[in-house]
Amino acid sequence: MWRWFACIGIGLPLVVGFAAPGWSAEAKPGKATYDKLCVSCHGADGKGNPAMTKVLGEKELNIVSKETSKKKDEELLTVITDGRGKMPASGKGLSKQEQRDLLTYVRSLAK
Repeated sequence: MWRWFACIGIGLPLVVGFAAPGWSAEAKPGKATYDKLCVSCHGADGKGNPAMTKVLGEKELNIVSKETSKKKDEELLTVITDGRGKMPASGKGLSKQEQRDLLTYVRSLAK
């Protein structure tokens, strides 16, 4: 019986310790919003959903490009909030903090 408790006492912290980095990456601020509002067109990696790039073109959907990376935060926040071209104004329902978290997450995809 003591062996069983010893295994749990040693094994559980190891499992939790190894799993924790994955949990924190998934809980990154902005990721849930990106997954809900953006991933269907821009793709999980920000390079554009292949099916949508055929319809709209890669330039419009690739948000990890050098061109997008060079844009100022204010310009990208305007696009997030008001939309642009065929992109809807999805950010209007987000708080300022959620908009900033989304922008930070989008910028992290380019790294």
